[in-house]
Amino acid sequence: MESYALLVAATLNAGTVLAIAALGLLINERAGVVNLGAEGMMLCAAIAGFATVVHTGSDWLGFLAGMGAGAVLAAVFGVLVIYLSTNQYATGLALSLFGVGFSAFVGIGYVQEKLPQRPSFEIPFLADIPLVGSAFFKQHPLVYGVIAFVFGLMWFFYKTRTGLVLRSVGESPESAHALGYSVRRIRFYAVVAGGALCGLSGAYISIAYTPLWVEGMVAGKGWIALALTTFATWRPARILLGAYLFGGVTMLQFHLQGLGVQVPSQWLTALPYIATIVVLALISRNPAWIRINMPASLGKPFHPGS
Repeated sequence: MESYALLVAATLNAGTVLAIAALGLLINERAGVVNLGAEGMMLCAAIAGFATVVHTGSDWLGFLAGMGAGAVLAAVFGVLVIYLSTNQYATGLALSLFGVGFSAFVGIGYVQEKLPQRPSFEIPFLADIPLVGSAFFKQHPLVYGVIAFVFGLMWFFYKTRTGLVLRSVGESPESAHALGYSVRRIRFYAVVAGGALCGLSGAYISIAYTPLWVEGMVAGKGWIALALTTFATWRPARILLGAYLFGGVTMLQFHLQGLGVQVPSQWLTALPYIATIVVLALISRNPAWIRINMPASLGKPFHPGS
């Protein structure tokens, strides 16, 4: 039973990585912008956060550095696609490729570096409960923070005027513009906010999830986060549930290996990506359902003078 409690704890930890990035991409897409550069932003943020902790010893400064790196890259992406009207999909892919190469180049000197002693986190009294304590109450604060953020984002989207405006920009930018709202500025802010969250996710990987730096360590999680937004039909709560589902699949490979299951390790390593493809294939069987839930202007540029 203790091994299953550890599996649940690892699932929450792995799901947090995906949830933070996917929620950032959700903010982008709710405003009508598709950013395929999540993988690159997460990698650059991972090395930025890791290097900051190596030199300062502060995890929280590392998280801020990761968020800053993600926000800067997202701002460049936003200027290109929102103000210069470049193709969103091609620009996002270019950003992803740039992030992969740039992070590998910058991180050469940090491959052998080690972080200071990692702090342990637990909620007093609750962490002592047998099984349940190990599974739920010995997590990094960001694991609980992302759950609170989901509820806050739901309130923002559906209960505030600002959230309504952001969603209207993604649904009908022409109508929002006619009402006097600056569609481009709103989209730019959304893109930067989404990039900061992708940066936080990347920094979490290199600082807390696997505290080290290795080239390409994000390992496709940015692409899985992109798939999560579609899987969740652009709903924050569903993104969190989907993140834990994919996180569980990711951790299942290690659990099965620990149990001695005779399956080639390559198949177990591929499980998260196979699950992503299967889920997207199943969802794609009903295009009408996707169109109903998808922001109407997703991926479409907006020209104020047109």
